[in-house]
Amino acid sequence: MIDPSPLLGIFARRRARQLAKQSPAQVQEAQLRKLLSWASDTDYGRAHCFGRIRTVEDFQHAVPLGSYEDFWNGWWRDRFPHHHNITSPGTTRHFAVTSGTTSGATKYIPVTKEMVASNKRAAIDVVVHHLTNNPASRPLSGKTFMMGGSTDLIEEAPGVFSGDLSGIAVKTQSAWTRPFAWPREETALLSDWEEKLRRFAHDGFEQNIAIWTGVPSWMLILLERMQQEQPGRQPFPNLQLLIHGGVAWDLYRDRFAPFLAETGAATREVYPASEGFIAIADRGEGEGLRLNLDHGIFHEFVPLEELGSDRPTRHWVGNLETGVDYAIALSSCSGLYAYLIGDTVRFVDRDPPRLLITGRTSYMLSAFGEHLIGSEIDRAINEAARLQDIRIVEYSVGPVLSGESGGRGGHVWLVEPEKGADAARLARDIDRILCEINDDYRAHRSDGTGMDAPEVRLQGPGAFERWMALKGKSGGQHKVPRVIADAAKFGTMLSEFDGL
Repeated sequence: MIDPSPLLGIFARRRARQLAKQSPAQVQEAQLRKLLSWASDTDYGRAHCFGRIRTVEDFQHAVPLGSYEDFWNGWWRDRFPHHHNITSPGTTRHFAVTSGTTSGATKYIPVTKEMVASNKRAAIDVVVHHLTNNPASRPLSGKTFMMGGSTDLIEEAPGVFSGDLSGIAVKTQSAWTRPFAWPREETALLSDWEEKLRRFAHDGFEQNIAIWTGVPSWMLILLERMQQEQPGRQPFPNLQLLIHGGVAWDLYRDRFAPFLAETGAATREVYPASEGFIAIADRGEGEGLRLNLDHGIFHEFVPLEELGSDRPTRHWVGNLETGVDYAIALSSCSGLYAYLIGDTVRFVDRDPPRLLITGRTSYMLSAFGEHLIGSEIDRAINEAARLQDIRIVEYSVGPVLSGESGGRGGHVWLVEPEKGADAARLARDIDRILCEINDDYRAHRSDGTGMDAPEVRLQGPGAFERWMALKGKSGGQHKVPRVIADAAKFGTMLSEFDGL
């Protein structure tokens, strides 16, 4: 296969010069005007007078901040899966299915043809930033391995499909990229994740992989499988670039270090969401992710402490501040406007805007890509407790990585019941309930390939009270942290409980 990396390098240098000249405010104002013109004749555009909006301030006055429930209940539900000229022009043929809402196990995010094009432009920019930092790299000297989700697309209506965003990406792949892509479509869309991993591990050694993208926990599991398949043989020896996102890299950096040292591959963090591709690391690790300004998305930022107030301040790149925790809202060519995606960010630079992902607007646990939100976590333990006719005084849950199982690991629940409880039964019932209410959790627990079964550690009376006192946080104004998403902090907490 001819290596077109030198041609890509020419394009990358030209694109890098274009990005360097961008005025963030001017680019974002232009993106907003294009979105408003594009959607002016939709049901949503007419209802919010898009045709009369001229400025960012006009837009913020006319269009309220909204959640998924607002769009689903107010605009999409009654006509789903038919989506014609509602919030985006024409007919939407694809919906990304994802977990993590208070309204149920799944949500359906429209993926318009414009959003598909936006995601492709962002993917190219990932390689542009890589080549800017590593000009001697040859990312097209082999194939790109997109280690995506495990669900095939479902035909909701004739010609209308729903499924994992990576499955949609496979189905809408550009013809010119197919020779550079692995695996083939029939493997990429397998719904049996265990079978997919088996094929990856068996066939991966015969593939010349130059770019690998995926969720770190799954990537580590595959590396372990490949090492078991052919001990002593280096997986993906020509790897140039490892692209990661979706979960905190801090949990996995040390585990990837030997593999990266062997291959010499660079890493690059990305911030994709079902609603739009938000940001890409354009410099070194930990230096922030550069906001994608010209990909069909208009970004707004609400100070976290104002979220939920009657008239929260809505910042944009023209007036954002560094060092402030913001809830992020998107208006995008998927047909979403001032849409709160549930993430929080903090900016480290303004020109160009670079951000760090700081968390969720509601507490969330997603060390392995399981995307559990607080209401789901509360529901699982409360229902499990009711099945034993016990009451939970306090609990905390967090991730623990297994030192012997690659990228696997699981949740440990510290539980203080009011009376005696069966810890093993609690763990089984919590696991079963979470599998029922959260698709991503169920996928990661399927056949034990992604997460170990949860463990419940029962605590004696007053354990949490003593721990809070140990932390200097006695008193009713201090709340026990129910979710500790940081594995290191949770490990410290487990050690402290062991010493109580």
